[in-house]
Amino acid sequence: MTGSSLHPAATDHLPIFITSPGQTDVLMVVMAIVLLAAVVGFGVFFFRLHSLPERWAHGRHKVQFEIVAVLCLIALFTHIHLFWVIALILAMIELPDVGGWLNRIAGGVEKIAETGPGGGAAASGEASRNQDAPQAREEAVARNTAGADPVALSGKPEHLAPARTRS
Repeated sequence: MTGSSLHPAATDHLPIFITSPGQTDVLMVVMAIVLLAAVVGFGVFFFRLHSLPERWAHGRHKVQFEIVAVLCLIALFTHIHLFWVIALILAMIELPDVGGWLNRIAGGVEKIAETGPGGGAAASGEASRNQDAPQAREEAVARNTAGADPVALSGKPEHLAPARTRS
């Protein structure tokens, strides 16, 4: 800038961020880029922090992963931070795997009953021993329709009991 184009009230030395008329304001461009980077960086940080309980629950293969994920989404859209705190606590604690216990119990009951999963007596090799069972059941029900034999009406006549029972 030359001295002749300055205003009479201006000082001789101007700071570097003051530009001449018609020139690009470099400071404004740099600050726009910094502001854009800060907004994007803050957004990434916010979403990473917000999904922290969900990532913990997923990484540790927690049973309650879906509950934690839903609580994180509710907290994100409603801005109620209590949901996020609950999700964080649920992601950190270990809930017992009740489904695994129930599967083990069901497997044990199937072993006791000598049947495979989803199979009946025919699937376990007892077909030859119980081939006459449906016919005998029909005969017992037909014979006792008047209610004389309550065992036959219950669907478990004594002669159809399993050959081996647990003592």
